[in-house]
Amino acid sequence: MSLEITITEAIKTAMREKDKVALDSLRAVKAQILLLKTESRGAEVSPDQEIAIVQRMIKQRKDSYDQFVAQNRHDLADVEAAQMKIIEKFLPKQFSTEELETEMKKIIQETGAESIKDLGKVMGIANKSFAGKSDGKSISEMAKKLLS
Repeated sequence: MSLEITITEAIKTAMREKDKVALDSLRAVKAQILLLKTESRGAEVSPDQEIAIVQRMIKQRKDSYDQFVAQNRHDLADVEAAQMKIIEKFLPKQFSTEELETEMKKIIQETGAESIKDLGKVMGIANKSFAGKSDGKSISEMAKKLLS
């Protein structure tokens, strides 16, 4: 089932339960999916694009959360954290640090990377392989750690 259908069902549930935070979060995700469909002239949105949308929205909320905490606006930070938690449910299971390290070691071995100079080669493959399962920052940090 596509993410759009899943989100629509979740919106209906949030409406029935009168969960305003969930409703706002889910409507934002659906709006981004519809916007992408409109830009691509009605073509179907691929699962990779759906994951990218969800990841981008989580990152936006995380950035907002950090800014609100820095400005001592915990009332707004709590809303961002709640929305982030709801949106994260629509991502595939995330890699743990150990799983990420194991998978990165496999990619480094496959590519024959030996030093930090080979970081670009490793990152290109890792970002495609781990799409939705880990964020780019974690992948980059792990690759640098293993190649150093």
